[in-house]
Amino acid sequence: MSNRRIQNRDIVIVGLQPWDGDLGSNCKNLAIEFSQSNRVLYVNSPLDRKTYLTNYSDPKVQKRINVIKGKKNGLTEVADNIWELNPERMIESINWIRFSWLFDMLNWRNNRIFSGTIKRAIESLQFRNIILFNDNDIFRSFYLKEYLNPALSVYYSRDFLVGVDYWERHGKRLEPQLIAKSDLCVANSSFLANYCKQYNERSFYVGQGCDLAIFKPQSSNTMPADLLHLKGPVIGYVGALQSIRIDIEVIEYLALNKPDWSIVLVGPEDDIFKNSPLHTLKNVLFTGAKEMEQLPQYINTFSVCLNPQLINPITVGNYPRKIDEYLALGKPVVATKTEAMQIFQNYTYLASNKEEYVELIEQALREDSEELSTSRRQFASTHTWENSAEEIYKAMLKTDKNDDANF
Repeated sequence: MSNRRIQNRDIVIVGLQPWDGDLGSNCKNLAIEFSQSNRVLYVNSPLDRKTYLTNYSDPKVQKRINVIKGKKNGLTEVADNIWELNPERMIESINWIRFSWLFDMLNWRNNRIFSGTIKRAIESLQFRNIILFNDNDIFRSFYLKEYLNPALSVYYSRDFLVGVDYWERHGKRLEPQLIAKSDLCVANSSFLANYCKQYNERSFYVGQGCDLAIFKPQSSNTMPADLLHLKGPVIGYVGALQSIRIDIEVIEYLALNKPDWSIVLVGPEDDIFKNSPLHTLKNVLFTGAKEMEQLPQYINTFSVCLNPQLINPITVGNYPRKIDEYLALGKPVVATKTEAMQIFQNYTYLASNKEEYVELIEQALREDSEELSTSRRQFASTHTWENSAEEIYKAMLKTDKNDDANF
């Protein structure tokens, strides 16, 4: 049974990331995979009152306003077997409300409005026996199982949202309830799968896909001009330099204790990074943000790649996608030891403190070989969206609800 795929089904996807968003989206990638053998309705979040008032002139907000005013059709086919839906009703902004009973009452109303627009799209497309796939939307989709009556409801956990201030007040109370009442839960990290399993025994780790097309050693051998002057081993990090996620103390310790190493940090900085002592150290280079297509050139220059992640409620469950990008180029990687990093433990070096970072980077420099580089690339190549979708299908087929002919 585990080798079967979900086919010829109608899947409704709701979540936090819109189809027309500027950032990469797990759920959008999965929607594309689902559409290879199913029909998919990808539902963008309804426009809320606060966004309407504060971002009125934003082109994407204007697009949604035009749908609400009836000037534009909210349902459009964006790819083979994929339809994007912009809801034609606005919902109220209610997260500022402190009283649980009042929040729940207004959230029930928001969900009723939201579900109504989804029902109309379902009827228009003649979807039947739907699978509801909820991408981490705790509030706006809390009651959709009751309103839409899907054949199967799936909650997809890809971030520990209740560790973030916006979600904490009501999310700590509601997310466990949402997980518990879903038919199954799937998660992109072992930490999140175990978190979900506390409330629903039908919780599964399904891995993470990555688009590694540009991360190929043979296509990125040119050294960036701003790194040509560097001497000694180059120890590098690629990604957003956010002080809430990245451990400045570890980076400073490496630079001070290994002055013969060049520490290269590629990515945009927040204010704390901009004002950190790192900018006074001669062997630390900030390159600023780079285009995605340029990143393989930088990574290929690194002798060892870093992910000095802080461990806190915001980061604890994150799948570290950059690790796949490093490994796809065959690079040795030293990263902070977390539960989510366990799946990489045979292909990376995991540090528990700043002293271990020094020791493990030295070990990585000594041990690196073409054989190890090949094994890293092969491991990274298994982390595809196709494989992640297959794991989600397997999880769907394991649920008791699927013992009938629907699947």
